[in-house]
Amino acid sequence: MSEKVLMKGNEALAEAAIMAGCHHYFGYPITPQTEVAAYMSKRLPKIEGGVFLQAESEIAAINMVMGVASTGKRVMTSSSSPGISLKGEGISYIAGCDLPALIVNVQRGGPGLGGIQPSQSDYTQATKGPGHGDFRLIVLAPASVQEMVDMTFKGFELADKYQMPVMLLSDGTMGQMMEPVSLEAGEVKKYDKPWALTGTKGERKPNIVNSLYLKADELEKVNFERYERYAKIEKEEALWEEYRMEDAEVCIVAFGVAARVSKNAIDAAREKGIKVGMIRPITLWPFPKEALLKAADKVDKFISVELNMGQMKDDIELAIRCKKDVLLCNRTGGMIPTVENVLGKIEEAIGGTK
Repeated sequence: MSEKVLMKGNEALAEAAIMAGCHHYFGYPITPQTEVAAYMSKRLPKIEGGVFLQAESEIAAINMVMGVASTGKRVMTSSSSPGISLKGEGISYIAGCDLPALIVNVQRGGPGLGGIQPSQSDYTQATKGPGHGDFRLIVLAPASVQEMVDMTFKGFELADKYQMPVMLLSDGTMGQMMEPVSLEAGEVKKYDKPWALTGTKGERKPNIVNSLYLKADELEKVNFERYERYAKIEKEEALWEEYRMEDAEVCIVAFGVAARVSKNAIDAAREKGIKVGMIRPITLWPFPKEALLKAADKVDKFISVELNMGQMKDDIELAIRCKKDVLLCNRTGGMIPTVENVLGKIEEAIGGTK
């Protein structure tokens, strides 16, 4: 067993990115993710070939990411909610060019500038594609500092495997909390990238990385092919955790810090004899639809626990095909549901079950 060290979430994911082979970082400071950039600014210049650059804006940063991604090197950026919105056009370009990159969003409250407290209000933006056009991101939702590390490795691997951008959707709590973590990397899988812009050296035809298609039939073909890849991802890459679901009559669905609170509420409810469990989406896209649909045949009610106005609730209802009611337990604006909030909603669900 590897030795564990006490690290803040933002710094742990930054170190994990370096260990995963990411030696290029471009970003712009914004709370509550600034430690990611600060950590990279100290570490990358000391690494051979390492590049850290604080860009003049979020827009500049994401376009720098696209440039490095086109060369086949592992690259990342990080920001918080308003900054991710500014990066939206560039993220769409990266997806349209079929380039791998890791984008970290340490969410804060919104809309607008909102506040610097933790939130999950960027769920819809992340899972439906933060930018124009038909595209998806793989979206990973860690619920601990250790998962911040593990999902960073996973994110780079999935980005390379499917040649597309991946978002690690964290929040201010995950980014700022400190927990013991193992930084053991294991084997870093490498993928051939024959499409990369590495110079022909007179040995091959030039590669072209491009998202512009002036002929409608060509763009349609590319979009259909891309969605065939997305269908494969939905079939093979959905990740989730089940907690005390064996005999559950109520199923909580929660991710990130909301899932941590929900686990404590579930334990408290079980002590009262209430049969409740949880399905925690680890990938928000692909969403664990099959697991939820299967659960819909067993449980009486679902509860969506979120740090927003109920953005995931719609996806739960779609996944279970509206077979059962889905209640909402939420706080917003930077507030986090308490164990008592969740327990109260569990008791409401049981009281309303026929």
